[in-house]
Amino acid sequence: MKILFPFAVILLVSQLSLGQEIEGTSNSVRVNLKPKLVVSTEPVATAEVSGNRYHALLIAVEEYQDPAITTLSEPLKDARKLKEVLESKYTFEESDIDLLTNPTFEEMNVAFEELTRKIKPTDYLVIFYAGHGFFDEKTNIGYWLPSDAQEKNRAKWFRNSALVENIGAINSKHTLLIADACFSGGIFKTRAPFNNATVDIANMMKRPSRKAITSGALTTVPDKSVFMKYLLKSLEESQNQYLPTEDLFDEIRISMKNNSDTKPQYGEIQKVGDEGGNFVFIRRDN
Repeated sequence: MKILFPFAVILLVSQLSLGQEIEGTSNSVRVNLKPKLVVSTEPVATAEVSGNRYHALLIAVEEYQDPAITTLSEPLKDARKLKEVLESKYTFEESDIDLLTNPTFEEMNVAFEELTRKIKPTDYLVIFYAGHGFFDEKTNIGYWLPSDAQEKNRAKWFRNSALVENIGAINSKHTLLIADACFSGGIFKTRAPFNNATVDIANMMKRPSRKAITSGALTTVPDKSVFMKYLLKSLEESQNQYLPTEDLFDEIRISMKNNSDTKPQYGEIQKVGDEGGNFVFIRRDN
C-alpha cells in the first residue's frame, strides 16, 4: 500500500448556486503552462463582467471512517479561511459558495451533479479540495479520498479521471482547479513560465478556460501546507482590482521557492473546453 498524502484542491467554475455547509459526507489531466501575463490596467468593459457570477465548491475531508486512514487537522480550517477571503475580498456571494465537510463518495458525486445543472455559460466556479490524496505509480491513477474511503478497498476512492469528466460536463465560462496534493506527471504536463505575454483583462475573460494549480507533483504534502499559506496570503494581500490566475500562481511560486522544497505547478486542463482564456478574480469595491 502506498503512502496516503494529504492534499487540497480548488476548482473554480463559473456558476454554482449552493450556499451552505453540508455535514457528513478522474481521466488524466494534462497541463501546459502559459506565460505569466503583463496585465493591462485599463478597466474591463462592463459587458465582460455584468451577469457573471462567481461560485465555489469547497471540499474538506479530515475525518475518515476507516481508522487505518490518518485523521487530518487542517483541511476544514483551510477551506473556511478560503471561503472567508473569497466572500470578503472578491465578488463571491455567501449563497454561491458551498462547503462540503467530510463528504462521502456519494455526496461528492452528488455535488458535481448539482454543478452540471446549475452552472451557466457566463459563470465562474472555484472547486477546492483538502484531504488525503493517493497516486498509484503502477497504474498511473490518482485519487481523492472521501470520508468513507477504505484503505484496502478502492471502490469509494474518487478517481482523477472522474474529476476531469465532471469538469468537462460543467458548462462554465471559467473553471479553476487548485490542488495541494500529490499528482502524477501524466496528469500535469508543465513547462517553465515566461514573463513576455501581454494580454488585457477583457480578452482573458472572453475566452473560456479550464485551469489548474497544484502544490507539487508527486512529492509528499504535509498536513500544515506551505502552499495553502501562500495561496491565502496572496489572495488577501493583492491590491489589484483584477487578479488573473497566472499572477496569483506567480506570487505563490516565488514565496514557495524561498520557503519550501515543493515546487507548485500551473497550467490548463486539456480536452475539457479550455480556449486560451483565464480565470480572473475581481476584487470588491470597499
